Amino acid sequence: MRLAERTRSLKPSPTLAMNAKAKALKEAGEDITNFGVGEPDFDTPDNIKEAAIRAIRDGFTKYTAAGGIDELKSAIIDKFRDDNNLNYEKGNILVSCGAKHSLYNIAEALFGPGDEVIIPAPYWVTYPDQVLLNDAAPVIVDTDEENSFMLEPDRLREKISDRTKALILNSPSNPTGLAYDTGTLGKIAELAIEHDFYIISDEIYEKLVYEDYRHTSIASLGEEIRQRTIVVNGLSKSHSMTGWRIGFTAGPADITKAMTNIQSQSTSNAASISQKAAVEALTGPQDFIQVMLSEFDKRRRYMVERLNAMEGVSCKTPVGAFYAFPDVSAHFNKKFNNNPITNSLEISAYFLEHAKVALVPGSAFGNDRYIRLSYATSMENIKKGLDRIEGALAELK
Repeated sequence: MRLAERTRSLKPSPTLAMNAKAKALKEAGEDITNFGVGEPDFDTPDNIKEAAIRAIRDGFTKYTAAGGIDELKSAIIDKFRDDNNLNYEKGNILVSCGAKHSLYNIAEALFGPGDEVIIPAPYWVTYPDQVLLNDAAPVIVDTDEENSFMLEPDRLREKISDRTKALILNSPSNPTGLAYDTGTLGKIAELAIEHDFYIISDEIYEKLVYEDYRHTSIASLGEEIRQRTIVVNGLSKSHSMTGWRIGFTAGPADITKAMTNIQSQSTSNAASISQKAAVEALTGPQDFIQVMLSEFDKRRRYMVERLNAMEGVSCKTPVGAFYAFPDVSAHFNKKFNNNPITNSLEISAYFLEHAKVALVPGSAFGNDRYIRLSYATSMENIKKGLDRIEGALAELK
């Protein structure tokens, strides 16, 4: 028996694979420093956990409406109004099993054979595969570190065709930690309106921003672009709720209805208990976010300073998320024990095997010159891991 054709181009998540390998080595007794994890190392706040416990005790353990409970949809609508100056109704909102599920619902509803979906690189590893799984073609557009990895409107225009169905934007970005300014978003919005394609705006890291940077949703730049934008968000990063699996979208009612129908035939509703916890996350105290953000900021500054002090390494300072994305290509074509290091995958394997540090190669994100490190781990681990990386780099000749 043959598998479906779509599975042939599908690759497992490199970040999850690296994390699994690091965990296996750790369980085997190795002292591994893991910079590959894409989740906050903070516990979910107690008030959110208590809301889930109440839901269990109250018997809120049955199916809900496929698209989410009204109470949560109302909280999401309030969030978009207060945080993003966006006005939606319940027919515009869909609650799903994490933001990844939200993105997949969008791909199922919008993409098909002959469609092209523009994706700026570096990109989150899942975007191209979700496009391919739905029989469309990812069109990759390279961006430059000198321009903070923002998609330049002129480059976007070059890639637009009569088959362009959508553009996927991620700001702040995984893997770079960089983000779009309002002016660039405005120019991209103009092109989307002119050429009539959708914007899929992944804003999962919007709460995790530093210094003077202020997040702007492209959907807030006018009614025409709002009608062409599906905003993706969730609680995994902002409220340290990765395992609770709550993501949500806001977009045109007809697309939301189609996505809801798709979800009703795949997963049905997100977990009832998680939905009640999500209501508390959105409507309860928000001071936890600032506490977490303050600690991330300390780690960010330390990691970037250390990386830039290493010979042959350069790293742009991230303005959001919890990732650093340093250029290590100056060390390519060096050797360790006569074994050449020629790309990001090989240098990542070298760090894991010889320095006991797990991280993710830039090739997984569409740029082979870089590696991704997460600072969603303790300062002790960050210091230890960076010491090991620095020592390992010095051994390359």
